[in-house]
Amino acid sequence: MSDNLYDIAVLIGRFQPFHNGHAAVLRQALKLAGRVLVVVGSAHQARTPKNPFFWEERAAMIADTLPADLRARVAFVPMRDYYDDRRWSAAVAQGVREAAAQYENTDAKRIVLTGFDKDASTYYLNLFPHWAFHAVHRQGDIDASRVRQLYFADGATNALAALLPDVVARFLQDWAHSADYAALCRDQQTLLQYRQRWGNGIFVTVDAVVTVAAHVLLIRRGNPPGQGLWALPGGFLEVRERLLRGALRELKEETGLDVPETTLRKVAVFDHPDRSQRARIITHAHWFDLGDSMETLPEIQGADDASEARWIPLAELPALETRMFEDHFHILNHLLPLALVG
Repeated sequence: MSDNLYDIAVLIGRFQPFHNGHAAVLRQALKLAGRVLVVVGSAHQARTPKNPFFWEERAAMIADTLPADLRARVAFVPMRDYYDDRRWSAAVAQGVREAAAQYENTDAKRIVLTGFDKDASTYYLNLFPHWAFHAVHRQGDIDASRVRQLYFADGATNALAALLPDVVARFLQDWAHSADYAALCRDQQTLLQYRQRWGNGIFVTVDAVVTVAAHVLLIRRGNPPGQGLWALPGGFLEVRERLLRGALRELKEETGLDVPETTLRKVAVFDHPDRSQRARIITHAHWFDLGDSMETLPEIQGADDASEARWIPLAELPALETRMFEDHFHILNHLLPLALVG
């Protein structure tokens, strides 16, 4: 491995799914360095039409495209989105350092980032100036967004298979018979109808984070997209409504709970362009703290868009990360720092 130009090549992507363009970049990375670290983005999320496959499934797809000798040179680093570029890039750099430290006889001083700068979505390639960068030319007109559109519209067709490594095409063909695939098809149709009716935004929403006695109030979504996922009580701001009043109204409508305005502890704005697949939606999360002295949790009941409302112990929140809607887990982690799992 000493003949390689670099000790470590880093490949960052969501790989939803891994297609022939990704495979070309991975091949180049294997030529540049003795070890390749594949950073698998959008990890630890609920399944959505944009992120249909868990990071473990994507890592397995990628590994299965490689012969045994090359597979042994590749390792995977799962990475949350965080919706904060500074925090995300620091986490990527830390994840690469920790993964590289597992290799014997590799000091990881020579690191190269590989990829192709296809559009505004690949701005993240510029967030690692301390690494060398090796640009790879785009391999034809292959785009994961288009692959997903074809997949959820028509299933694993021959046209789709031509864009994918064989093992990935077979995985998608089998997965198209799953209940998860059927649910995501419904979500995809709902999202398309939503944009046709309402457009792409910008829209304003309000969410309520209510804590009491080491519990937080969550609702289970009653409708697609994300039907059945846990979420914060909230919704769209009305035309003549102030933010605080909107948060209190949505809380009351979805859970039946009234809280005094004096319990408001903090308001935080979440405006990442990719935080919602419905449209460009900027939300204002209002944290209401009812204290720690209550012996009985306030009575609640799911209503309106919520099929259920429940007080969740704060200690149980990390285990719910892959079952939460949009960026609501990260909103909670911002306001109530959690012990992340994995």
